[in-house]
Amino acid sequence: MTAMAMSTYDADYDRANEVKLFDESKKGVKGLVDSGLTTIPRFFIYPPETLSDLKPDSHTRPESISIPIIDLSGSRSAIVDQISRAAREFGFFQIINHGIALETIERTISAIKAFHEQPTEIKAPFYRREVRNCVRYFSNIDLYHSEAASWRDTLHVMLGSNPPAAGGLPEICREEVLDWDREVEVLGGKLMGLMSEGLGLSTERLKEYTCLEGKAMVGQYYPNCPQPDLTMGNGSHTDPGVFTVLIQDQTGGLQVKYGGLWVDVKPVRGAIVVNVGDLLQIMTNDEYKSVFHRVLANSSGQPRVSVAVFPQPGKREELYGPLPELVSPNKPALYKQFMYLEYMRKFFSKQIDGKTLLSQYKL
Repeated sequence: MTAMAMSTYDADYDRANEVKLFDESKKGVKGLVDSGLTTIPRFFIYPPETLSDLKPDSHTRPESISIPIIDLSGSRSAIVDQISRAAREFGFFQIINHGIALETIERTISAIKAFHEQPTEIKAPFYRREVRNCVRYFSNIDLYHSEAASWRDTLHVMLGSNPPAAGGLPEICREEVLDWDREVEVLGGKLMGLMSEGLGLSTERLKEYTCLEGKAMVGQYYPNCPQPDLTMGNGSHTDPGVFTVLIQDQTGGLQVKYGGLWVDVKPVRGAIVVNVGDLLQIMTNDEYKSVFHRVLANSSGQPRVSVAVFPQPGKREELYGPLPELVSPNKPALYKQFMYLEYMRKFFSKQIDGKTLLSQYKL
């Protein structure tokens, strides 16, 4: 570990003030890169124990393991089986021939990239942290209570049952965000039916829990990092919701934890990445697995862009827990019942790195 990394923990280092100045500048990580800096600010430096497994070698990034790629043009029974096995074993899979045009995917990614690459004075009016705002641009949602910040900026849009008025969206990506929301609405319903059937349930069972009525979209921008061995693009975490639908450019950097190893989710042009969230693992009583994943700091020389949509229940004050059909004397409920609103409050009250909500609701 370098002297600079060790100095992150010096007693005389005023992290709170440095974070405050960065946040109030509203320039984000993109602004730091544009300033020409060659060393990253201290509050972006991760602890040595987190950084210890970042170097690529046969133990941390095995080429022999790959995330399943599922062709949705096959027979329904085969697709159900493949998705069920992937959700149970990996918690992650990629889908192809999903019905969404490559042009639409690339246009969405380009629009999010264009938003982040606007001058600060144009983006700054959207820079805010208040949850009540449907449209927010910020750097690190957990900036003020994380052990280390990650090297990325985010455009966050609440969609679903109470979407922002079209005029509230940034003009440069307005049409693309709304179009992508419509595409994910259709795809999400299809995936939810396939996942439900993979559990031996009716096609509509998961939809009955309003799992598509709420949606959040995050457009992530990972600029090139001058010291990628000292920080992360996104720390290790699981997603809190039902499942995640993600599109990414061809840069790479997303990794999934599988069998104690970090496995690359290699970009496939036109493919869509899907992963199980904590809520779905709870509802399926551990049949489907929500797994840790992370994004390495970008060292490609070009920015990395991804767009994730998180379907989530619209009825936030109802109780959620294992589905009754998946509980039996041989497999009792593994989680307690809880209100979704309380569940999400817990998620946003802590740092992202190392986060999962599963342990908090275990019986």
